[in-house]
Amino acid sequence: MGDAFKALALAAAVTVVLGPAVIAILKRLKAGQAVRQDGPRSHLTKSGTPTMGGILFLLGLTAASLALAPTSPLILSALVLTWGYALIGFVDDGLKVVLRRPLGLYARQKLGGQIFLGLAAGVAAVLWLGRGSAVHVPLVGITMELGWAYPLLAALLMVATTNAVNLTDGLDGLAAGVTIWVALAYGLIAAAVGQREMAIFAFALAGGCLGFLAYNFHPAKVFMGDTGSLALGAAVGFLAIITRTELVLPLLGGVYVIEALSVIMQVVSFRLTGKRLFRMSPLHHHFELLGWPETRVVLFFWFLALIMVAAGLYILAI
Repeated sequence: MGDAFKALALAAAVTVVLGPAVIAILKRLKAGQAVRQDGPRSHLTKSGTPTMGGILFLLGLTAASLALAPTSPLILSALVLTWGYALIGFVDDGLKVVLRRPLGLYARQKLGGQIFLGLAAGVAAVLWLGRGSAVHVPLVGITMELGWAYPLLAALLMVATTNAVNLTDGLDGLAAGVTIWVALAYGLIAAAVGQREMAIFAFALAGGCLGFLAYNFHPAKVFMGDTGSLALGAAVGFLAIITRTELVLPLLGGVYVIEALSVIMQVVSFRLTGKRLFRMSPLHHHFELLGWPETRVVLFFWFLALIMVAAGLYILAI
């Protein structure tokens, strides 16, 4: 675990050190975030805050991972996948905030890219990274051999995770803080099963997010944008694939799931009954409209993430 803790510290340090320069570049590019006009009024003051800041923790994650495991196929694969999803988000962010194209990438383009990368991750895990194609079902102790169907599960996992993290990224420090707990959990899981490289990658991910909070906690100086949220989801999804914990990820990343489900439930309820279940979705905005200060909502979700991570680790230990 010594190298994993070094990765955490190095990723955090690189992210913090590069922060001022990256934020200055984003301001020069006029990469300011537009704010939802139907959202909480307190968010109107955030208009113009630089976005695409996920590049910050990506640089920290990459530097730390390569410094401690420069030739690892697992590390290199994890970084390629994470940067691949980041590129989708970067193009989407760039179209929206730099080129002023309101909708960014078309939904089919964005989803198509996510599915392609998810399938590639599944194929690579089976053929080149030694993961195999079996899936373990926790609690009941059953292992299912999926064969060539496994890449389909991997693609579903990657698409679901990246979009759920994207929905979670709606308040200052929320997605980064939640992901710290999830990444630390995956670092412990990887270390427990002897995957040193994945422990390094997971702790580097946590360190990058920790360093990013120096600029992203309320009041945020920069937002991660789709560049960051899709990258976070990709990194977490890949960790689940390689550690063979795909079916535990919905619990370890329970906050992501809750946020995504709140959006789905809101849409279904409104279409079927004409009524909304929540004052606003994703769920974090519902609490804001109930009168909770933003930092209180964020800290509550961080605590909830810790509980769900602990529950997931407990199930794996049974």
